[in-house]
Amino acid sequence: MTKTLKLLILVVAFALVAAACGGGTDLGGRTVTVGVENVYPPFNFIDEATGEGAGFDYDIWNEICDRIECTAEFVEAGWPAVIEETGRGVYDTAADGITITEDRKAVVAFSDSYMTTIQKFMVRADEDRFTTSEEFIAGDYLLGTQVGTTNYELGAKLVGDQRIEAFDSFPVAVQALMSGDLDAVIIDDIAGQGYQGANADVLKNLEGDLQSDPLGFIYPHDSDLIEPVNQVIADMKEDGTLDALIKKWFVDFEL
Repeated sequence: MTKTLKLLILVVAFALVAAACGGGTDLGGRTVTVGVENVYPPFNFIDEATGEGAGFDYDIWNEICDRIECTAEFVEAGWPAVIEETGRGVYDTAADGITITEDRKAVVAFSDSYMTTIQKFMVRADEDRFTTSEEFIAGDYLLGTQVGTTNYELGAKLVGDQRIEAFDSFPVAVQALMSGDLDAVIIDDIAGQGYQGANADVLKNLEGDLQSDPLGFIYPHDSDLIEPVNQVIADMKEDGTLDALIKKWFVDFEL
C-alpha cells in the first residue's frame, strides 16, 4: 500500500468519524438570522448593564454556530408575528421558547425538542385567597398572559376567555400582576423563574402543574438548517453542554 493511499484512507476515516459526531456540517461561516423578542427572560432579554442581548437563546445559538461554522445574527422580532415571518423566510430561524404544536407545523418547520417546560400559574407572593391551581380555576379571578401563546390557549380552556386579559408581552402581564391588576399569570415555569429572579419576595408559582410542552426552534419548511441543528442538539444532550446551559439560565440565573 502506497503512502498516498494510506493518507487517503486516513482522511476518509477522519471525515466519517467527524460526520458521526456531528462535525460533518460546515456552513462556511455564513450568517444565520435568529429571531428573538428580547423581552422573554431567561430565554432572551437586553442586559441592562451592557445594553446587549443575553439569555439562553443567545448562548445556545452561538454554541450551535461554533459547531457548524456559522455566525448567529440576533434580530429583534415581535410575538406572535415571528412565527409567520419565519415561515416566510424573514428569519432563518427563531428562538423564543416556542412550543411545538401541530397548528404551528403548518406554518413553520420545527427542530427536535431541546427542552420541555411546564405551564403554571404565577401569583403574588402574599396571595392568600387561593393556594392551588384548582382553587384559582374554580373562582372568578382574572388571569393574564401573552397573546398568541399556548399559555393563552390553555388559559382559555381552563377559565374561559372572559377571565383572561391578554398582553403583547409577558413583562407587561407580570407588571400588571405585581401592581394588583391581575390575580395570576399563566406562564412556562422556566420563564416564570426568570421573571421571579429579583422579585422572589413578590412573586411565586402556585402548586400544581397545568401542562407539559416541548420547545423547539422554528424554520421555513425548506430550510437546510434543520438536520445539522438537530444533530448539534443531540450532541449537546450527549456531551452535557445542554444541561450546563439549562442550569446556567434556568437554575442559577437571577435577572
